[in-house]
Amino acid sequence: MSKNTADETPVCCCIDVGSIIDNTDCTATYSRVFATRAEADETLAALTEKARAAESEPCQIVPRYTEEADGVRLDIDFTFSCQAETMIFQLGLR
Repeated sequence: MSKNTADETPVCCCIDVGSIIDNTDCTATYSRVFATRAEADETLAALTEKARAAESEPCQIVPRYTEEADGVRLDIDFTFSCQAETMIFQLGLR
């Protein structure tokens, strides 16, 4: 066995899920430049719907708009109550 602090099983090279999903990373971020504010708003609405589908407790959604030379940048932070929900949301976007 290695000197890793995670609980490992030497026979199958398994690792305890708690060492990977430890609830330290509960925020997913999104960033993109859109041609118009309306397009950015549509994307925010669609992503908010996906976040609401993944949440067990209300997800904190913080959008920020920045005017740029080529359009409007939308940055969003989605903070979930646990890391598993964050991963479900992120995987749903692929």
